[in-house]
Amino acid sequence: MKHFKAYTPSRRNMTVSSFEEITKKTPEKTLLTKKKKNAGRNSYGRITVRHQGGGNRQKYRIIDFKRKKDDMPATVIGIEYDPNRSSNIALIQYEDGEKAYILAPQGLKDGDKVISGAKVDIRPGNCMPIESIPVGTMIHNIELNPGQGGKMVRAAGQEAQLMAKEGKYAHVRLPSGEMRLVAVRCRATVGTIGNSDHENVKLGKAGRKRHMGIRPTVRGSVMNPVDHPHGGGEGKAPVGRPGPMTPWGKPALGYKTRKKHKSSDKFIVKRRK
Repeated sequence: MKHFKAYTPSRRNMTVSSFEEITKKTPEKTLLTKKKKNAGRNSYGRITVRHQGGGNRQKYRIIDFKRKKDDMPATVIGIEYDPNRSSNIALIQYEDGEKAYILAPQGLKDGDKVISGAKVDIRPGNCMPIESIPVGTMIHNIELNPGQGGKMVRAAGQEAQLMAKEGKYAHVRLPSGEMRLVAVRCRATVGTIGNSDHENVKLGKAGRKRHMGIRPTVRGSVMNPVDHPHGGGEGKAPVGRPGPMTPWGKPALGYKTRKKHKSSDKFIVKRRK
């Protein structure tokens, strides 16, 4: 992490990533695509998600979450910053010349070789079916359905652990503490995702939040009763309800919104902490 001298109040608490892992500054143009902004508006032009708008221009990097090119080694060309996610990404080039982006695991460097397939070495960045991974290995970018592409454990510094394999399913402990059954035919990538210092970044000033496309949030307690259930009252007033509410009168902050009888409940062995 990089700290600053406190020559302004915002600089006093501001920290930024030192970008030590980054080795390539310009993205691969063939793997870029447009990223349209809608400022939280739907197709009718009405705001359906509040506090979105503005922000710096971004291009989307096409990430290979499926890793279907089996038994063909690829060389890491560079580690890049990705504005669309907390983790860094690695640009790899296969032996046939094709380039692709993958999530950069911890310890991956320029010149390293990565490969995907059923019988490959257990090294960071290598992708294989869970049935080929030894029990106890740390993994990330885990598929929920075979061939669908990685869906779970994709944020900076995250890792899941393969706890057991039994029949058609494996027990995987996710970063939240949840224990989940995943089909052994699903693929996962070995290692822990890099850029673990991302959670320690302190923005320090409101402007950096605006650069990220997040607009100011007004507290409900300072609004009028017509605008918010928390509003009204003389001076500072409590919520005045059994629990905090959204502007539309629904429970918020801690209220569980998961469906009571969701079809995927049968795959959860143990709930998160």
